[in-house]
Amino acid sequence: MRTVTATAFIPRYCLPMRRNLKRFYGAGDLHFITCSCYRRQPLLGTPRRRDLLLTVLEQVRKRYQFVVAGYVVMPEHIHLLIGEPQKKNPSTVMQALKLGFARRVLAQARRRRNPAHARLFEHEPQHIWQKRFYDFNVWSERKRIEKLRYMHRNPVQRGLVASPELWSWSSFRAYSLGEAGAVAVNQWRVLKMRILPPAV
Repeated sequence: MRTVTATAFIPRYCLPMRRNLKRFYGAGDLHFITCSCYRRQPLLGTPRRRDLLLTVLEQVRKRYQFVVAGYVVMPEHIHLLIGEPQKKNPSTVMQALKLGFARRVLAQARRRRNPAHARLFEHEPQHIWQKRFYDFNVWSERKRIEKLRYMHRNPVQRGLVASPELWSWSSFRAYSLGEAGAVAVNQWRVLKMRILPPAV
């Protein structure tokens, strides 16, 4: 498969992240999360990188026990629609995802380097992700459907594929064809009842 490169198109998610961004956790909402690659570079521009990201996402999903309701991996950003985890919170989940993926990518790059050709790697990225991430609480069924449609149509709108099912790095095929992908979608049984301790 071909490598996807950046275009002159500047989408809305490239706006600077507000410093006073507030997170609202604990209400049981779904969270629509957007996270961009460092300086909006297409660091997820190859199938191998996108596959690796999904592998790490599934590992993080299992570790923190949360529901993935939808996702799409684009060349320079990701969108996730996730439930609140049983362990920790969405900020911890995103830190684990970003760190786990970045460590593997940078370690692979170091292993490939030949010290005799050090100058060839001067422009190799030292960072993978922009700081922070955008988080929108999804509190209604209408908003959930809206966000899923937005994610699944993203590769088509960007001209990467002709129809959503042709993009392997989204949850569309799980919804439309019932396929099990690299990331388990809508695994609500991961949520366990939280039993409150008896009152003293």
